[in-house]
Amino acid sequence: MQKLLEFLFRKKHWFVFIVCEVLSFVLLYRYNAYQRNIFLSSAHTAFGYISSVSGTFMSYLRLREENRILFERNGLLELEILDLEEQLETLRADQLSYDDVMPDTLARRYHYITARVINNSVIRLSNYFTIDKGARDGIRPDMGVVSIRGVVGIVSTVDEHFSVVIPLLNPKSKLSCKLKNGDYYGSLSWDGQDAQYANLEELPNHVEFQKGDTIVTSGFSAIFPPGLRVGTAVEMDNTRNHNFYSLRVKLATDFQRLKSVRVIRNDFQQEQLAVEREARKND
Repeated sequence: MQKLLEFLFRKKHWFVFIVCEVLSFVLLYRYNAYQRNIFLSSAHTAFGYISSVSGTFMSYLRLREENRILFERNGLLELEILDLEEQLETLRADQLSYDDVMPDTLARRYHYITARVINNSVIRLSNYFTIDKGARDGIRPDMGVVSIRGVVGIVSTVDEHFSVVIPLLNPKSKLSCKLKNGDYYGSLSWDGQDAQYANLEELPNHVEFQKGDTIVTSGFSAIFPPGLRVGTAVEMDNTRNHNFYSLRVKLATDFQRLKSVRVIRNDFQQEQLAVEREARKND
C-alpha cells in the first residue's frame, strides 16, 4: 500500500494533467456545437471502419464453414447423380419398372468423409500427401479419395488422427478406368513426368474416342463407385502394341492446388473383399 501511495505521489502531475485534459474535452464537447459535431462525425467514421473490419473478419470465418458445408453437399449430390445414372442403365438393360430396381443403390453403399490436405508433394517420383483425418474419424486403408474435380487417390496408411494417401501421381497407383461413353476399360497409371497427365493403358485398338472424351472410374473395385470423373482424353499412342493402345489423359484434379478432399467409405467393401478372397482360394 505504501509503495502504491509513493507511486501516485511521484506521478501526481501526470494524473492532474490527464484529469484536466478530460475535463477540457468534456467542456469543449458540451458548450461548443461545432466541435461536438466534428467529434460525433469522427466517432461515427471510426466506429463504421471498425465495424466494417470486424464484419469482414467474421464473414471470412463464416465463409470457411459455408465452404465446408457446400463441399459436403456437393459430394452427396455427386453420389445421387451416379445413383440415378446407375438406375437408368439398369432400366435400359433389363426393361424393368422403377419399383423393380434393386434397393442396394450407390447412395446407400457409399458415404463421404471430408478432410483437409496438410502436407503434399507433386514433384517426386513417388508422391504422397497427408490429410487431417484418421481412424478416429472412420478412415481405413484402401478407401478412395476424391476432390471436387475428380479422383485423387487411395488411402495407404492410417493413424489415429492422420492418414497418408497414395495419389494418382505415384507409379504404385493403378486405377481401373473407362471412357464415359463406352464399355471398354483399361488401367490408369502415371509415368512420373508431368503432374497434369497420366496414361490409360490396354484399350483395344478398335475402340473409338474423341479428343476431350471424359474418362471415369469403371467401378470394378470396392474402392470407387463407377462414373467418378478422372480426366479427359488428349491423344492416342499405339506405338508399343498394335493390338492395344493407350490414351494420354489430362487429370481432372489439380494436385498442386489440392486443399480439401473427400474420403469415400464403402459400407460393403469388407464384405466384397472377403467373398473375392474366398473365391480365389479355389483357384
